[in-house]
Amino acid sequence: MASGIDATTGPRPSGDSPTPVVGNDGTGALVVVPTFNERDNLPVIVERLQKALPGAHLLVVDDSSPDGTGEVADELARADAEAGRLHVLHRKEKDGLGKAYLAGFAWGLARDYPVIVEMDADGSHAPEQLHRLFEAINAGADLAIGSRYVPGGELVNWPKHREFLSRGANTYARLALGAKINDITAGFRAYRRGVLEKIGLDSVESAGYCFQIDLAWRTVRAGFDVREVPITFTEREIGVSKMSGGVMSEAFTMVARWGIQSRLERLGVLRNK
Repeated sequence: MASGIDATTGPRPSGDSPTPVVGNDGTGALVVVPTFNERDNLPVIVERLQKALPGAHLLVVDDSSPDGTGEVADELARADAEAGRLHVLHRKEKDGLGKAYLAGFAWGLARDYPVIVEMDADGSHAPEQLHRLFEAINAGADLAIGSRYVPGGELVNWPKHREFLSRGANTYARLALGAKINDITAGFRAYRRGVLEKIGLDSVESAGYCFQIDLAWRTVRAGFDVREVPITFTEREIGVSKMSGGVMSEAFTMVARWGIQSRLERLGVLRNK
């Protein structure tokens, strides 16, 4: 079994038994990395991922970064052309983290990757720990979340005010939704493709960091097996965070709406969709 905290939130779909789908070197996985002004971080994270898991494929989804991140991604892809592990998807505008991930998911699903991963480009998520998520997936998880807030999880060089906001947001979401996930806002996670095919990505409205809560909540409600594994989250050394007041406001409002809707459904006032 994978090491970590079993945060199973519902029964596995009938007949779906644990089947190893990712190789020890990452074969079978597509790592989706959205970028906006990450030209200095991107080469570092690509090198680390390819060294840690040489069989994994990487899709860089660049939102027309004015600093030339897209061009750097293209250069890296050309250098890796023979191996064919690095791909680049250029988008014409910056319209939110969620939209970038949805574009990456659609690209990966169209190419039949059995596991699709979310990972930041800024080095806050360690590619060297990605195997922990894959171990959970191979042990039967449908969604494996790299968690900062389970035993063994760590925060490195993160400002105390950011930690306070993060822990508060997770507590709020957990109470509002009744989801037994300690780090529902985490952006380091691996999905079996069947999850993404079932949870209705076409109807996802959230654009910012609320997207993480949205997809985890959809996965919970669909009855999939969600597990958390401990990871080390490290504050970025280069560049600036994309977090903003608008992002936080979106998350607060949408989580409240989802929580109220869920309670009304349980009371029979609304029909469960």
